[in-house]
Amino acid sequence: MFASSPRPSTLHLPQGDWHTVLDCLCAHFPAISRDTWLDRIARGRVLDAQMQPIDAAQAYRVGMRIHYFREVPNETPVPFEERILHVDEHLVVADKPHFLSVMPAGEYVNETLLARLSKRLGNTDLVPIHRIDRLTAGLVLFSANRESRGAYQALFREREISKRYEAICPALPHLEFPLRRRLCMVPGDPFFLMREGEDEPNSETLIEVLERRGDLWRYGLSPISGKKHQLRLHMATLGAGICNDPFYPELLERSEREADDYARPLKLLARGLQFRDPLTGERREFESTLQLDW
Repeated sequence: MFASSPRPSTLHLPQGDWHTVLDCLCAHFPAISRDTWLDRIARGRVLDAQMQPIDAAQAYRVGMRIHYFREVPNETPVPFEERILHVDEHLVVADKPHFLSVMPAGEYVNETLLARLSKRLGNTDLVPIHRIDRLTAGLVLFSANRESRGAYQALFREREISKRYEAICPALPHLEFPLRRRLCMVPGDPFFLMREGEDEPNSETLIEVLERRGDLWRYGLSPISGKKHQLRLHMATLGAGICNDPFYPELLERSEREADDYARPLKLLARGLQFRDPLTGERREFESTLQLDW
């Protein structure tokens, strides 16, 4: 049995020497077998730019737009519920639990915040305006109206939105707070990690101490920039990696990091969002109802 995405993903075919679209898809997605692609094509789950099913002999052309439905066999349910905090004509704001992806990715299709909200609200036009990691909990802002979407997306692109996070990490009694952590962040190895580079800083976070409990402190984190894994790397390089982080400061073995331990969530929460509404000019602020458990 397959869990299938309610709307297709899109791929613009890259440069290559393939003869058919099928050949290109097999090369571009090596984890998906040729037989699987043949089965999807036979069931009409791979479409051309006009949303018409292709056949296995469809000729390859660089830049050709292909739509395909993501499918995951026996998708594992995520046993935590999201909470809708706000709905209007233009925006939806929700609290995402730990372990739930925002968008379909990897082994998750229907067990994502987007799929759940689209079904609950009956709105297949929902689009997340920003994303947080699957292991991070807290606020996610969605556009509910494609006509106003660009105005809200610009808030993040132009850094006109304030984001606040909380994290539980080891104590740093030798440092003075609040402090600004500025770091050069570059891609690491493996590809999904980030690491500290030697060039000029390209990321910045304001770090405060909100609460002290012995060897663990609760920190307030306000990212000025928006780099991948920024908060996780910034805290790890200070010597206080976020509790239960499988990536930083040390990468756990693949079997350990891929086996979700629901009793040990990453202690990182997207706490608050604040911005001036680009349509009305009013100041808007949203606060997560979730709490990090010590």
